[in-house]
Amino acid sequence: MPTKFTKETYLYWYELMELIRKFEEKAGQLYGMQKIRGFCHLYMGQEAVAAGAMTATEPADKFITAYRDHGLAVAKGIPAKNCMAELFAKITGCSKGKGGSMHFFSKEHNFYGGHGIVGGQIGVGAGLAFAERYLKTPNVVLCFFGDGAARQGVLHETFNMAMLWKLPVVFICENNMYAMGTSVERTSNVLDIYKLADGYDMPGDSIDGMKCEDVHIGIERAVKRAREGEGPTLLEIKTYRYRGHSMSDPAKYRTKEEVEEYKERDPINQVLNTILEQKFATQEEIDAINERVKNEIDEAVKFAEESPSPDDDELLKDVYAEENYPFITD
Repeated sequence: MPTKFTKETYLYWYELMELIRKFEEKAGQLYGMQKIRGFCHLYMGQEAVAAGAMTATEPADKFITAYRDHGLAVAKGIPAKNCMAELFAKITGCSKGKGGSMHFFSKEHNFYGGHGIVGGQIGVGAGLAFAERYLKTPNVVLCFFGDGAARQGVLHETFNMAMLWKLPVVFICENNMYAMGTSVERTSNVLDIYKLADGYDMPGDSIDGMKCEDVHIGIERAVKRAREGEGPTLLEIKTYRYRGHSMSDPAKYRTKEEVEEYKERDPINQVLNTILEQKFATQEEIDAINERVKNEIDEAVKFAEESPSPDDDELLKDVYAEENYPFITD
C-alpha cells in the first residue's frame, strides 16, 4: 500500500511511541512499589497523538498540556531520565523534583507544562501564542486538553480572544472518551467537541487519534494555517486511555470488552504492521529498537534512584521569575 510518509517517519513514530509506552508501564509499576507518590496519570493508548504532533511541527513550536503530560514531555525531547527523576521527586527532575507527575516543564525543550487545574492551560496556551505574535516569531503553540476540560468556561473566553486576535495556536482536545470516570455522553448535548469551534467561526475538525498518519495530517494543516497568520483551529483527536484516569482509579465504569476493542486498534501495532508490510525494517531491526528503548528506561530508573532529593533551600526558589522578559522594556 503506497504511503506519503517515509520509512524514516514510520521508524521515528514507532520508537517514540514505544518509548512513551514503556516509560508509562514502568511508571505504573514503580507507583505500585510506592517509589512514585502522589498523583500519576498515564498516557498508554494515546501515543499516536504525541507522535503525529511531533512530525507535524517544528522544534521551536511550543506544547502545553494538562496533567496527563508524560507522553508529550518525552515526545518533545525531555530526556526520559529527567522525566523519571521528576516522578521520584529528585533535584535532577525536569521540574527540579518539585512538580511531580502533573507538572513536567522544560523551557529548553519548549514544553510549558503539565498543569494540574482542569482547563487552566487553555488560557495560558493562548497567552503563549500572544507572546509569539507580539515578538513576531514564526512559532505556533499546540495547546492540549481533555474532553473534561472542554466543559470549562475558560475555553470559551479563550476561543473568543484567540479568534479576535488571530493568535497562532492550535487547540487540541485529546478526547479519550472519559473525564475522570464520566463519559462524554453524560456531560454534554454536543457530542462532537470540535463543533464548539462553530460559535467563534473557528475551523474545527475531528481526527482518528489512533492513527499517526491522521494526527499528522490534521495538525500539519492547522499549524500551517496558524503560521500563515490565519489564526487558531480546534482539533478533536479521538483517542483512548487503556488505564484508569489515574493510578487510584479502578476504571469500573467501562467494560473490559470496550478496552479490548480499542486495543485492537493500538497505534503502536498499526505503525509496526505498516513497517513490516512495507519492509521498512526487519524483525531484527525492530528488536534492536525495542532493546534500545528498554535500556533507556532502565537507565532512567537507575538515574532517578541514584539522584539526590532537593535541598531545603530549594523550597522558595523558582516561585518568581528572576529575569526580565524580552518584550518588557524600560
